[in-house]
Amino acid sequence: MTRYATALANPAATYRQIDLAGRTTGADPHRLVGLLYEEGVAALRAAACAAETRQFGIKSERVARATAILFALEAGLDFDKGGEVSRTLATFYHGIRQQVVHASLGTDPAPFREAAASLEEIGAAWASVRAS
Repeated sequence: MTRYATALANPAATYRQIDLAGRTTGADPHRLVGLLYEEGVAALRAAACAAETRQFGIKSERVARATAILFALEAGLDFDKGGEVSRTLATFYHGIRQQVVHASLGTDPAPFREAAASLEEIGAAWASVRAS
């Protein structure tokens, strides 16, 4: 019984884990990158909301998640096949990471929203590649 009680101690976290597992099981690499974009945008928006409401613990968690996602996106780049596009994306991810880390030191939500908008734009471009 203890095992189940522990899993339900934070129902929102449990739901997010189940949701993410459902979305990633059997997903192709293109879809997985799309999920990273979605999760990165969500983490940055949550960091902005947490900064606004002065929930610094949540802000810190969301910043850590967004940073990890940006590292994962950069690590997944294939510089041999992607050439200049990969180099441009690496620079973009690095710049967004720096912006997020710098913003994490303050309480202004605007840099998180700007980073989310930029990442969302790249994510939309990524999704359109698959659609065409």
